[in-house]
Amino acid sequence: MTPDGRFDRRGLGKLHAATALGQRHVAFRDSSDPRPHIAVTFGTRPEAIKMFPVIRELRRNRAIRTSVIVTAQHRELLDQVLALAEIEPDIDLDLMQQAQGLDALAARILTGFTTALDDLMPDRVLVHGDTLTTSMATMACYFRRIPVGHVEAGLRSGNIYSPWPEEVNRKVTGAIADLHFAPTERAARALRRENVSPSAIHVTGNTAIDALLATRDRIARTPSLAWEIEKLRKRFDGKRLICVTAHRRENFGEGMREIAGAIRELSDRSDVAIAFPLHPNPGVRDLMLRELNGHANIALIDPLDYVSFVRLMEISDLILTDSGGIQEEAPSLGKPVLVMRNETERPEAIEAGTALLVGANRNSIVARATQLLDCDASYAAMAKACNPFGDGKAAARIARILAEVHAAHERATRPCALTSPAANPVNS
Repeated sequence: MTPDGRFDRRGLGKLHAATALGQRHVAFRDSSDPRPHIAVTFGTRPEAIKMFPVIRELRRNRAIRTSVIVTAQHRELLDQVLALAEIEPDIDLDLMQQAQGLDALAARILTGFTTALDDLMPDRVLVHGDTLTTSMATMACYFRRIPVGHVEAGLRSGNIYSPWPEEVNRKVTGAIADLHFAPTERAARALRRENVSPSAIHVTGNTAIDALLATRDRIARTPSLAWEIEKLRKRFDGKRLICVTAHRRENFGEGMREIAGAIRELSDRSDVAIAFPLHPNPGVRDLMLRELNGHANIALIDPLDYVSFVRLMEISDLILTDSGGIQEEAPSLGKPVLVMRNETERPEAIEAGTALLVGANRNSIVARATQLLDCDASYAAMAKACNPFGDGKAAARIARILAEVHAAHERATRPCALTSPAANPVNS
C-alpha cells in the first residue's frame, strides 16, 4: 500500500518471486466457478489504450470471468492509462528496466508471464498488436497449451525490419493464435494468405477508435481534464499547430536527426507552431532537446496522458508521426497525417487518403507539410477522407465473439447425461 492507503501496483513482480502473489491469486484456482476465464495482457501505453474498451466490454458480460496481467515493459506511460481507465491489474510483473535490451526484456517477459499463467490458469489469453509482451506472452501460452486471441491481428508491412521488431512480433503471434480479430478486411486477407483458417478470422474494426471516441466525449463533458493543452492552445493562438511524435527504433540516429531538421525548418514559418511530446527513450529525448530546445515556435513537452494527447490532436491542424496508432486515430478527428516512416503496416490509411508516407527525410517532410499548410484543396482532401479503421464498436464485437466461442466450446465438451435405458441403449 502507498502511504495514503492506495494499492501500489509496482513491485508485484518481486512479490511474485517470493510466492506472495501466488497466495493472493489462489482463488483463481477454484474450479467451482464454471465461467470461462479470459486473461487480458499488455505492457505498453498504446496496448492499454486499445485494450481498455475490450476489458470493459468483457467485464459487462457476466458469462465471462476476466483478469488482467500487465508486464509494464513501459512503466510510467502505462500507469497513465491504467489510472484513466480505472483498471487495477490482477498481476503486475513490473518488468521495465532502464536502457533495457530487447533480448533481456523478452526473456523476462517469457519467464514472468509463464509464472503468471501458472497462478491464474486461464482458459484463454487475449493479447494485442505487436509488442514484445504480445509475442512472448503468446509463446508462454503455447508452452502451456493455452489458446490465444489476437486483437489487431493481420497488420503486415512485408519487411521484418520495418517496423522492427514489431513486424516479427505480429507474425509470431499470428502463427500461434487461434482467434484473430482483424481491424480491416485487408488485414484479414493478409492472414488468409498466411493460411490462417477463415473461420478463425473476425473483422471487428480497431479498438483504438472505441477508445478515442469515448475519450473525446469525456473531454467535451469535462474540459478541465485537458487543462494543460488549453494553456498550449492559448500560447500559440493564431498559429497553425503541428503535433509531432517520434519514437520508432528504426528511426534512431540519422532518422531522428532528419526529423529534427524538418521540425526546425517548419518552425521558422511565422504562422506555424510545433507541439512535440518527447518520448522518454534517451535515443529520442536527448537528441531532440539538443537540436530543438530554445526555439520560440516549438514546445518540447513531457509525455502526455492519453486524455491530454487526444485533446492535442483535436486542436492541431496537422500531425507528423512515426506511430502506428496515430495513423488510425487522427482520421476520426479530421486531421491529416504525415507518416515519418518508409513503410507502414497500416496501408489502409494511405489508400483511404487519410495519411501520406514521407519517410524520416527532412526534405520530404517539409515539402509535404508545406503543401498541406498552403493548399486548402490538398488539406481538405485528407481531412475529409473517411477513416477506414472502424466505427467505435470493435470492443463490443470482440467480447461477443469470445462469449460465443467459449459457450460453443462448453456445449461441445459437456458430458451427455444418461437419462434412461431407452434413451441410451447399451448392449441392446
